[in-house]
Amino acid sequence: MIINQRDMARAKLERLKNGFSTFSETYQVTELLEKYIRDQHLQVHIDRTSFGNWFIPIKD
Repeated sequence: MIINQRDMARAKLERLKNGFSTFSETYQVTELLEKYIRDQHLQVHIDRTSFGNWFIPIKD
């Protein structure tokens, strides 16, 4: 089964918009997600680890 990385990044973006944290373990999905976050002007804390990246929404 092939999973589209853009679809995966968009799904993670929707989780962030709904106030939930999300995790990305691949470079490609992380890069796409960071781009989508910038485009949407979302406030997100990114916790980078050796296993992947946690994206945590910042509440106003």
